[in-house]
Parts: sequence; structure tokens; C-alpha cells
Amino acid sequence: MDLVLGAAGHIGFNLVRALCSQGRKVRCALHEDRRAFESAALDVERVNVDLFDRASLVSACDGVDIVYNAAGYISVYSSRQERQRLYDVNVLGARNVAEACRACRVRRLVHFSSATALFGHRIEAALSGSNLPGYAQSKARGEHEVKVGIQKGLDAVILNPTAVIGPYDYRGSLPNRGLMLIASGRLPALVSGGVDWIDVRDVAAMATFAAEKGESGRNYILSGHWLSMKAMAGLVQAHTGVALPSVNCPLWMVRGFAVLAEHCCRLFGWQPLLSSGALEHLTSGPWVFPDTAMRLPCHVRPLQETIADTIAWCHL
Repeated sequence: MDLVLGAAGHIGFNLVRALCSQGRKVRCALHEDRRAFESAALDVERVNVDLFDRASLVSACDGVDIVYNAAGYISVYSSRQERQRLYDVNVLGARNVAEACRACRVRRLVHFSSATALFGHRIEAALSGSNLPGYAQSKARGEHEVKVGIQKGLDAVILNPTAVIGPYDYRGSLPNRGLMLIASGRLPALVSGGVDWIDVRDVAAMATFAAEKGESGRNYILSGHWLSMKAMAGLVQAHTGVALPSVNCPLWMVRGFAVLAEHCCRLFGWQPLLSSGALEHLTSGPWVFPDTAMRLPCHVRPLQETIADTIAWCHL
């Protein structure tokens, strides 16, 4: 039996689909948002789990062979309230899951972190209290909690995916929202820099590979294709024929607008596509990771295939 925490999320739901296709028995931990399962005919067990309720976590982990922790909170805001929620879910939640796995003697924990936690060697910086973006800091500190569990005997691997795009995204992730803005011709301007993109289905396949073949205590980078925003837009144009923005703004020019966008979106309760946190990851070249992190020897599908499938799934 495998347990997937955060099963209704973008990564979590694709992981559930991958496990079911392999004939695995899957227990899906759900919280509030269950849209992904409303129309899915998947033979899975569904349980209610609260990351902050030890009894529910232990109950969910009971009798489980592998736990996949894909539960997390993403925010581009830097307010005290948002930082607190990031800390609660991504740090305390990771600690609680690790402790529940140890208590139930789970064979292996597969913990989903983020490439932002490794980019620029951020784990040490996060623990020293540096002023890093809230999300990156919370994911780095969450990794630390898992590694504390490893020191106490927990068998766990940590996965660090880059920018995840792809179908079956019922909550509308930030990378997919950007992709669909380009595909619909509603993006007013491009931004210089680029990102490493990976298909969510490849992430799911890599996760199941790491569960069986990964070395305990290791970080594994889940990366696909580094592409500039302009080149990414060009692939979307080739598929849709949509006209692309003629303006390509340098990062220094956009940073001031990003701060303003965050404030305006906060007033209306929107998630801004343009934010200071997002801009930080649009580097001028491929990301550089610590030598201690490893890449998995798994197949990565062409980015053109991911773009086509994502647009088709969104019915554009």
C-alpha cells in the first residue's frame, strides 16, 4: 500500500494516476479541495488527513509501505501571514509527516521539496535566517526536518522538481497559468531569462523510480528542459499559431512592476503571475545546483509534447 499526501494537487494527482497504472494499491490523503477526484474513476482508498493532527497522520500511515509527501503550500507573497502559513505547512507539516512515518515504521518516505530549495545552496542560508523568498525558505527548512528524521533512522529520499507543467492541474499552478496566457494570446509582454521546465507526468514517474531505486538521504533533482521565456513562447506559437508579444522586458525593468502587481493582487485576492519571488528564478542561464544533489536517469518527454497535452487538457 502506498500513501499519497496532497493527492488532489497537480503533482499528487498525477502521481496517483501513475501508481494506479502500475497496479499499486493507493491510499489518497485528502483535505479540502477534492476537484481532481470528482470525475476520476480511480480504484483508490480515500482518507481525510490533517497535517497538524498527529492521530490522523498516524492512522493514514498505518500499514503503508511507501509514503509520498506531495502536500505543500505555494505563495509568492511576502507578508507575515503568508510566511507563517508557508512555515506551518511546508516546515511543520514535513516534520509531522516524518515523525508519523517513523512511528508507523514506513519502509520509505518520498518527500517532495523544490528546486528553489537547492538553487544557490539555500538550505544552509535558510537555516541561518537569511532573508530568502518565503517559499524557497520554507521548502529548504522542510528538507531539514526530513533530514532530522533520517538521522533518527527514517528511510527517505528528497525530490527537487524544477518548474512543473502539464495536464490534470485542477488548481491552476503558476507555471501552467503562464503557459496558458501565452497560448491564449493574453500575455502583454515577455520577460528575459528562463526556467527549467519538466512535465508533471515525468515527475510522477521519477518519484516512483526514486521510491524503489533512490539512495536514502539523497536529494534528487527532477529537471527537464531549460528554456528561455522567449524560446518557450516560440514553442507555444508553433503549436497554436497565436501571435506573440513583441516586447521582451529585461528583468531589472520588471522588478518594480512585480512589487506593484503583488500589492494589487493581494487587494483582490488573486495570485499574481508576476511577482518578485517568481522573477528571482528567471535566471540568465541554467540553474546551478550543489554537487551533493543527483539527477535521476529517467526519460524526459519532449517539451513540445507537454505543451500540446497541457493545452488540450485545458480545452483551449
